[in-house]
Amino acid sequence: MTGRSGADALLAMACIDEIRGRLAEVFSLKSYKVDHVVHGAIASAAVYGTLMGATAEQIEMAIGMVVAHHIPFRAIRAGKQLSDSKGSSAAISTEAAMQCVHRTMDGFLGPRDIFRNPEAIFRLFEGPGQMLQKVDGPVNREKADASPFDLHLSNSGSDFSVMGMHFKLGLYEHQSAGAIQGILNLVEQNPSLRGYGEERARLGVDKIARIRIKAYEPAFGIIGDPAKRDPTTRQSADHSMCYIISRLLSKAFRLPEGTKFETPEDPWKHLMLLPYDYSKEAIYDPLTRAIMEKVEFEHGGEEYDKNYPDGIPTSLTIEARDMGTSMGSLGGPRTNLDSGFIMYPGGQARNTTVNLDNVLAHKFKSLAALCVKEGDSAAATALIDRFQAIDKLDNSGLRALHDFDIVHRNNFVDA
Repeated sequence: MTGRSGADALLAMACIDEIRGRLAEVFSLKSYKVDHVVHGAIASAAVYGTLMGATAEQIEMAIGMVVAHHIPFRAIRAGKQLSDSKGSSAAISTEAAMQCVHRTMDGFLGPRDIFRNPEAIFRLFEGPGQMLQKVDGPVNREKADASPFDLHLSNSGSDFSVMGMHFKLGLYEHQSAGAIQGILNLVEQNPSLRGYGEERARLGVDKIARIRIKAYEPAFGIIGDPAKRDPTTRQSADHSMCYIISRLLSKAFRLPEGTKFETPEDPWKHLMLLPYDYSKEAIYDPLTRAIMEKVEFEHGGEEYDKNYPDGIPTSLTIEARDMGTSMGSLGGPRTNLDSGFIMYPGGQARNTTVNLDNVLAHKFKSLAALCVKEGDSAAATALIDRFQAIDKLDNSGLRALHDFDIVHRNNFVDA
């Protein structure tokens, strides 16, 4: 609409993440059951308004309208089974933010100075003039006209919030990354946890007596919800620690006999969770369900809580039998396999053990392959190259970025 280039689009994406990250540093929305997409909506209003040529005052009013009219609560992510609303929450809030920008640019007057507004969400829960009380939290009604927090934004140097953000090395809820790294480490270190083939995979499952996971809050509350132990939709499955870890282990058992892991990246690439891992067939897979019955997930307590969000503190132990061989009577002594305390899993900003570019390249290739004719690796590579060249596109190229045919497959049945 404004003739912007691909480089402008990339900068805009980075700016949205930066603003969102800085807001998250100073105000935890989920502490008050407000959905975290609110920070993204505020950032979207600021950046989209800039791209559209809105004045600073118009952007301020658009942000005010977002906060005054469009606050989603975490009901989106709660309940026994999740719906499309969960997966679309960020998009819906961004759509609302864009509409707020258009309204202010058309002359509609929205609230100003929303962060200091005594009845906006930020001031209701924290800081001077606080009106509502967090569970077990203090109320502070002093200095009712003051700002609830200091917000730091930079346009130069190296101290950017976006540099501390993380990548998902597959499809899973972010809070499960520590447990994923734990299970991948154990599968890599213990050949008896992988490589039975499809026909003998159940033998590997039968060796497992118990899987015990410990993690921090909010991970335990979000993906350890008892309702998530029996997911029946893909939206619930990817928010279920029990399902995510069980699905990974079922894939490990199904690997061909003799499968070797030679690098820290190999477990991530061999066992990466992809769209088909959340199909109806996968969610009701008997092997995965059998493993789920053996999973125990508990809150790790203060030691875990204090290390978040610096890391993703998690530990995982597997109590197993006959782990010295891929065959066995299943009556031998039990062995405890311990992942140790995981802080910085693959994809986490502070991780130094997993080659991020290597695993992301595999992820992009795997996802692109689903969009083109089966087996057409050249088409998949071309699709990836198309998006990795955004910075070189002029406006016409940017507008045509998504103008390509997608191959529709009929073998994915949604749960």
